[in-house]
Amino acid sequence: MPWNNQDYPDSFKNLDDPVREKAIDIANALVRDGYEDSRAIPIALDRAREYVHGDDDGGRPVYEVREDGEEWVLRKKGSDRAILREDTKDDLLDKAKPRINDENGVLKIYKGDGELEDTLYEG
Repeated sequence: MPWNNQDYPDSFKNLDDPVREKAIDIANALVRDGYEDSRAIPIALDRAREYVHGDDDGGRPVYEVREDGEEWVLRKKGSDRAILREDTKDDLLDKAKPRINDENGVLKIYKGDGELEDTLYEG
């Protein structure tokens, strides 16, 4: 059953109208192409935000977890000031994830060599 502006997935509920409308269009197209709902919904969210807002994460704050000497730090993208510091990456992530979720942010996690390892909370 295709989604519409009155009947759509719960995860589309708090989106701006233009993003929601585009996400519904994209999700319907993905389902028609054979995607399961569980895959179509997050893909549609990500693509709709990018389509409407450009490639700027929709105005959401972006945070980065990076190694800094002997410690791991959480910083807002583009800032030099550390928000949190921990001895291990896992300890830092345990504290950072709830904070990023509360602020509806995007979390980019980097390896010790500076390579991007993972991005959380994009969609």
